[in-house]
Amino acid sequence: MVVVVTASNVLVQYPINDWLTWGALTYPAAFLVTDLTNQRLGPTAARRVAYAGFAVAVALSVVLATPRIAVASGTAFLTAQLLDVTLFDRLRRRPWWQAPLASSGLASVWDTAIFFSLAFAGTGLPWPTWALGDLAAKFAMAIALLLPFRWLMAQRVAPA
Repeated sequence: MVVVVTASNVLVQYPINDWLTWGALTYPAAFLVTDLTNQRLGPTAARRVAYAGFAVAVALSVVLATPRIAVASGTAFLTAQLLDVTLFDRLRRRPWWQAPLASSGLASVWDTAIFFSLAFAGTGLPWPTWALGDLAAKFAMAIALLLPFRWLMAQRVAPA
C-alpha cells in the first residue's frame, strides 16, 4: 500500500497529456489491496492497512512530492479508503464482482474530487481535465483489476 500511494504521489506530478497523469495508472492498485484485505481478513484489518498506508505514505510524500500534494493525497486517500472498506463490507455477500467494483468506483469519485481540488486548485494547471482523465483511468482500472481480484481470492494462503 505504501509503495502504491507514494509512487502515485510522485507520478501525479507528471502529466501524460492534458487529461491524464502517470499517477492515474498506479493509484487504483490501492483499492485492490484494500479490497483483497477486506475480503480475506475483514473490514477491521482493511482499515488498519489504510491507516498504516496513510501514515507512511504521507510522510514519504512530503519528502518525495510537495507538502500540498502530501496533504491532498492523505486527505483523499484516507477518506476514500475508509469509504471503500465500508461499501465493500456492506456488499460482500453479493456476486463476487459487485463489492470490489462498486466500492472502488464510488471511492474513486470521492478520492478524485478531494485530491485534485486540494492539490491543484488555484495553481493554473489544467487540474479539472486531469481529474476527469484520472477518474476515467480509475474506472477502467477498477474493471481491469476484477480478474486479478478474482484470481487472488481463489488462491489459498496457508495460515501463519
